[in-house]
Parts: sequence; C-alpha cells; structure tokens
Amino acid sequence: MGQAESRNTDAPLTDVRSFESRSAAFSGVMPDVPLTVVEEILLNLPAHHVVNECRPVCPEWKELVDSAAHWRERCMREGIQPCDASRPPVDWCQFYFITKKRRNLIKNPVADDEFQGWEIVENGGDRWQVENNRRPLPDNTITQCFVTSYRLCLKRQLIDLQKEGYSAAFMGHLQPHIKISDWYGPRRDCGCEYQICVELLGHKKNRISVFQPEKVFIKAWNDEPWGHMIHVFKDYGPGVRFIRFTHGGKDTQFWAGWYGIRVTNSSVEICPAAERESFPV
Repeated sequence: MGQAESRNTDAPLTDVRSFESRSAAFSGVMPDVPLTVVEEILLNLPAHHVVNECRPVCPEWKELVDSAAHWRERCMREGIQPCDASRPPVDWCQFYFITKKRRNLIKNPVADDEFQGWEIVENGGDRWQVENNRRPLPDNTITQCFVTSYRLCLKRQLIDLQKEGYSAAFMGHLQPHIKISDWYGPRRDCGCEYQICVELLGHKKNRISVFQPEKVFIKAWNDEPWGHMIHVFKDYGPGVRFIRFTHGGKDTQFWAGWYGIRVTNSSVEICPAAERESFPV
C-alpha cells in the first residue's frame, strides 16, 4: 500500500504485509481480497463503524483494526498529531478517539450569553456582572469577562460526562487526563480575591478527587496581568461520572459596584495522556 511507507516505524507495529500469510493460518485459505486492500477500505470508513462493525468480522480484520499501524495512519490522514512529536502515544487508537472528542465541556465560558449555563452559588455585594475586558488576554478574540463585587460571588457548572459522550466504561477503563483551565484578573485600583474548586464526582455526587488551591489575593494599585490557573487530573481512579467546576471571588476593599476579580475563558477538557496502557476497544 502506498501509504505504508509514510508510517512511523519507531514504535512497535504489526506489518500489514504479514497479515496475508497469517490469514491462511486462521482460515486455511488465502483471502479473496488482500488485507492491504481491506485496510485501505477501512481507513475510509468512520472509525466507530470500523471498531463496532468491521472488527468482529474475522480474526484477520480484528488484528488489522487492533494494530497501531491502522490508527497511526488514520491520525496522519486526518491531521491528528501529538503536541510533542518526540513522545508518540503508546496507544494510537486511544489517542485518536480522545483527540477527536476533545472540546471544552464548560458552557458559555466567556460570557457571550450572560450567565446562561451557570448556577449562581453566591451573589454578594452588587451581584455578578458581565463587562468588557479592561486588559487583553493572550487570546485577543476573548473580549468579555464575569466580574465580582464587594462580597463573595461564586458560580458553578456541573458537567454530566455521560451526556457529553464519555461513558462510565470509557472513563473507568481509560481514566484519561482531565485538564482544567481558568483565567482571572484584577482591576488596577482595587484589591481582590480569586478562588476555584474543581471536583471529580461519582454517580451519587460523592467526591473522588478535588483541586482546590489556596485563594489568590491581589493588592490594589497593581500591574498584575491576567493569571492562568491550570490543573490536570491524573490517575484519579474509576467511577468518575460528573465534574463540578466552581470559581469566583470578591474585591477586598468593599467598594460598591464591580471592583472584584474578573474570570473568563474557563475550560474543562478530556485529554489523551502522554503515556497510558492500552485500553480495550
């Protein structure tokens, strides 16, 4: 197959050319269609169809679909590549499916729809407000933020992983990395406080893992740029069904209006791990 030469041979893979010889051992006869042709057909079918419908057809097809070569080739054709080319995935099938599904699970992260999608937990002082950014973020397409007041303001979202397409079996077997990201920034003329708590929850909303760093305090008359809070959950164990994301804060000088911390561009993403054991498809 013409594409076979473009594959990376550094990682272990099953040579497609050897499938034909093994086919006779499986069935006693050579296949009517060479497996190199079968693979080309499979590479042009949707991935889930290949796994669910084509893989069980016969031992030869199962071995082909399970090979690293098939998924590496599929990734290459669809432009899906690791961020660090020097550290290729251990499991290309896992890498393909997680990367294809990857997206921000937070709804309305940059205040485009006021507070739609958010549950207001605390609404102190003059309450939450939406404003234009006073300072640009590194991503200058983000122009709005949520603003807190002079008493505690907190808001949260509960992410149902099942509804987002991540089944209990998927999360339990694979335990993919869960990346949390949040941007926060002060006004120059007022001190403020920022806090965040992200919880991984079981089916009864019981805590499995939590990220809750110390509160961030910023003094008045500061030249602080936007801060970026990042955390990656790893090896958190089975049973994760929900993710609860809570953040907010207040100003520390009790000024009427909206002088407290700003938050925007929040995200929760299910990510492929750099190194992970193979998972059963």
